[in-house]
Amino acid sequence: MRGRFRAAPLPTEGVVALYTKEHSAIKEVLPVRVECIPEELKNRPQWVVWKAVGERPEKVPYSAKSGWKASTTDLLSWSSFEEAHEALRFGRQYSGLGFVFSSGDPFAGIDIDGCVDPRTGEVAVWAMEIVRYFDSYTELSASGTGIHVIVKGDGPNRRKDNVEVYSSKRFFALTGHLLEV
Repeated sequence: MRGRFRAAPLPTEGVVALYTKEHSAIKEVLPVRVECIPEELKNRPQWVVWKAVGERPEKVPYSAKSGWKASTTDLLSWSSFEEAHEALRFGRQYSGLGFVFSSGDPFAGIDIDGCVDPRTGEVAVWAMEIVRYFDSYTELSASGTGIHVIVKGDGPNRRKDNVEVYSSKRFFALTGHLLEV
C-alpha cells in the first residue's frame, strides 16, 4: 500500500471519555502511556497537567502542585514528571500531561495538526515526510488526529498552515502513543 501509512494503534483504540467542569460536553482524548514517554523529558521539571475546555477543546495547563492554572512562562508553576503523573492519576479530573518547552532545555516540538484520519488511522503522506526528515520521538496528539515530534534543537516559535514549531513558552499535551515509521 504505497504512499499510505497508519498510526499504531488506531486513534479510536483505548480512547477515554472525560468530563470537564468548565464545559458540559464529553470530550475524547487518548489516555497517556507514561511508559513510552522518553526519560530525557521525564527527567526535566517542566511538567503540567491539563484540562480539555470548550468545543475544540482548548488544552488549559494547571500546576500539579497547586491545582491553579499554570503558565508556560513561569517555571514555578511547573512540576516534576512524578508530581504531574500523580496529579493526573488522583487529581481534579485532569485530561492529561503536558511538557513545557523553555529556553533552558534543548528541546523543540513540532505539532502537525489534522494529518491523521480519525476513522482509518492513516497518516497523510506530507506529514510522514516531516516525521521521516526529523527521525525523532513521534507520537499521536491527544485528539488522535495530529502528530507531535520532539527534537533537540532551538529556533523561533512559528506556525504555517497545519504545522507549528515551538522551542519555548508553549506546552505539548503528550500521550506516549508512539507513531512507528
